[in-house]
Amino acid sequence: MVYKTRNVCSREIHFDVKDHKLTNVKYIGGCSGNTQGVARLVEGMDVSEAIERLEGIHCGFRPTSCPDQLAQALKAYQQENPSD
Repeated sequence: MVYKTRNVCSREIHFDVKDHKLTNVKYIGGCSGNTQGVARLVEGMDVSEAIERLEGIHCGFRPTSCPDQLAQALKAYQQENPSD
């Protein structure tokens, strides 16, 4: 899936889901070290757990962050794939 981010430095998040686990997470743009770190930490994580851990994280004065945007992307994925 490709998710267009909003109100953060990264432009997109690419990821796959296999057996309800995250794989191939990659941010396009953003703070390279932070986005690589988040991507590696969630690799293999259950989609629901990732949402629970990442949703609501803010970046400075912004009401969202790159981790929060991944949570939003995963929620969108769940809506599009309710059986997965």
